[in-house]
Amino acid sequence: MRYLPTARQMKEADRHTISKLGIPSLELMERAAAGCVKVMKEKRLDLSHVCIVCGSGNNGGDGFAIGRMLLEDGCRVTAVMAGNRERCTDECREQLRLFEEAGGIVGNEYSEQEYGVIVDALFGVGLSRGIEGRYLSLLDAMNRSGAYKFAVDIPSGVSADTGNILGAAFHADLTVTFQEKKFGMEVYPGKELSGNVVTADIGISRQTLWEDETAVAALEAADYRKLLPARKEDSHKGTYGKVLVVAGSKGMCGAAYFNAKAAYRSGAGLVKIYTAEENRPVLQQLLPEAVIASYERFDEEGLKKQLAWADVVCMGSGIGTGEAAAGHVRTVLTHGGAPCVIDADGLNIISSDPELAGQLLKGRHVLTPHMKEMSRLAGCSVADIKSDRLKVLKDYTDKTGAACVLKDSRTLIGMRGERTVLNLSGNSAMAKAGSGDVLAGVIAGFLAQGAGCYDGAVLGAYIHGRSGDHARDDKGCYSVMAEDIISQIGIAINECAGRKTEG
Repeated sequence: MRYLPTARQMKEADRHTISKLGIPSLELMERAAAGCVKVMKEKRLDLSHVCIVCGSGNNGGDGFAIGRMLLEDGCRVTAVMAGNRERCTDECREQLRLFEEAGGIVGNEYSEQEYGVIVDALFGVGLSRGIEGRYLSLLDAMNRSGAYKFAVDIPSGVSADTGNILGAAFHADLTVTFQEKKFGMEVYPGKELSGNVVTADIGISRQTLWEDETAVAALEAADYRKLLPARKEDSHKGTYGKVLVVAGSKGMCGAAYFNAKAAYRSGAGLVKIYTAEENRPVLQQLLPEAVIASYERFDEEGLKKQLAWADVVCMGSGIGTGEAAAGHVRTVLTHGGAPCVIDADGLNIISSDPELAGQLLKGRHVLTPHMKEMSRLAGCSVADIKSDRLKVLKDYTDKTGAACVLKDSRTLIGMRGERTVLNLSGNSAMAKAGSGDVLAGVIAGFLAQGAGCYDGAVLGAYIHGRSGDHARDDKGCYSVMAEDIISQIGIAINECAGRKTEG
C-alpha cells in the first residue's frame, strides 16, 4: 500500500521524521536534492545549462542544493531567487549560502534564453493561495521555454490537496516527488501537469500517514490479491452467490445485459435479471446463462419474492425515473435485506427523495455515481466536488454509511470507518456508454462471493479498470466498447491472482 498525502499530512510526516527520528531538516534537503540530480543523470537530461528558479521556502532550498550539486559536477547553472531573500526559511537561507560559496551566482530576474533544463523550485506542496502578479508572469515565461521542464516535489501552482490549478501552474515534463506522491498529483489536472513522476525515497517516516486514517491509499498488486474471494475446488454455483439484477426499462435491455454478464464474469454463481417483459426475448438470446424474470407493470409483491431469493442485488441501470422505477427502488431499499449495488437511475431516484436516501443508513449499499449523479446526491455542484472531492465524499459516506465509488478519470472509493482509496487502473478508452453498467455488475459479482461492501467496491473498481486497460491494449484507445471490457475481466482477475493467462 502506498499513501497519497495532502500538504498537511506530508508536513506532519516531515515534522515527525525531524523531531522523533532525529533526522535534521537540512539532511532531508540534501537527500532530496541528491535524488533529483540522480534522476536527471539517469534520464540523460541536457545539463549543459540548467536554470533553477527558487522560492524563499524549503522548496527553494531544495533548488539551491540541486544547483550546488550540479555546479560541483561542472554544469553551468543559472539560479534565480524569485522570492524575498529577507523571508527565506532557515534551510533555504543556508542552501543559498552554500550555493554561492560553491561559486554560484544568484540573480533576481528570470531571463528567457536557451536552457537545457528549467528546474521549478518555487513553491512546493505548501501553496494554498492563487498565484498572481509577478509569479504568474514568471510561470508563464517558464512554460514558454523550449527547455525540458523539471519540477521539484510538485509543480508550482498545483494543489497537493485537490490537483486543481491555483491560478497558474508549471507544466512539468518530469517531477521528482519526495517519499510519496501527493494526492493532487494523481487526480486531474494535477496529474497531467506533473508529467512523468519519479518518487525519491529520502527517509521520511510513513508512521503518521499510517496512523492518519484520512490519508488516501493507493493499493498495490499484493493488496488487491488479498481482496479476491477464494474459489474452492469442492463447490457449486450456489457457493458463489445469487445476484438479482433489477435493470432495464421497456426496450432498454443493454444495461441489464452488461450488469448480468459482468457479474458472471466476476465469479457470481447464478444471476437473475428482473426487467420489463419486452426485454425478455432479447436477453434470453444475448445471455442464455441468466434466469429472466419479468414484469409488465410495477408489482411490489412479485419483486419482494425475487428479493427473498437473492444474496445480492444490483439495481438501477437503465430503469428510467418513472413511477414503476421509483417503485422498484423503494421496494428494494425498504424490503431487501441483501447487500445492494445501486447505479445510474437508481441513484437519481434516491437523490430526489429524502425518505429513500434515509434507507441507506442500513449500511449495506454500494453506490456508483459519476460526478453529476454525485452532485445530486450530495446537493452540490460538480465544481464544488472537484474543488475538494475528498471532503464531499467523506461527508456523504459518513452521513449515509454507504460505500461510494465516485467515478471520474480517477475513481475514489470511500466508506464510513474505512480508509479512502484512489483507484489508479483504467483509462480514457473506457469513456463509453455501458462502462458504468459493467462496473456495477463486477462489484455485485464480488459481493455475491462474500466480499464486504467496501472490499467489493475497492476490488471491483480496480478489476474494472484493469479490464479496460487490457481492452485498450487490444482494441486501441478509440474503439473499446463495454463488451470489450467484459471480455477482459477474466484476464484482469487472473493477473490480480498472480496467475498467467495462456496466449
